[in-house]
Amino acid sequence: MRMTRPTRIATAALAFCAASASVAVAADRHNGTWAVELVTDSGVCSARYSYTVAIRDGEVRPVSASAGARVSGRVAADGTVGITVAGSGGSGSGTGRLDGARGSGTWSASSLCAGRWTARRGTTRTAEAE
Repeated sequence: MRMTRPTRIATAALAFCAASASVAVAADRHNGTWAVELVTDSGVCSARYSYTVAIRDGEVRPVSASAGARVSGRVAADGTVGITVAGSGGSGSGTGRLDGARGSGTWSASSLCAGRWTARRGTTRTAEAE
């Protein structure tokens, strides 16, 4: 059976819409507030840094950060993370993956130091009146 040109266009448009919807749903599953901790394993950096970030539609934004650091990054639909942290003392980057309510990866700040990071999704609790 041969498809007409309008049928092929409609079929392609439906396939594109379905694919776009599944990517949007996959990206949304990482949305929320995450507590992130960076631990220095080698180098001259401080031993530990803590951040709270919000993820919305794959974009990482800071909620709070140690010493006024700027945090930015992206989370892919599959949970792959790329993040950059910049502050008065320099900058660093990290990679890793989020899976469910947890995440982990590695980071480095030039040749000065390197380490690992962990993240956990924050919980939202709603108070109930009795």
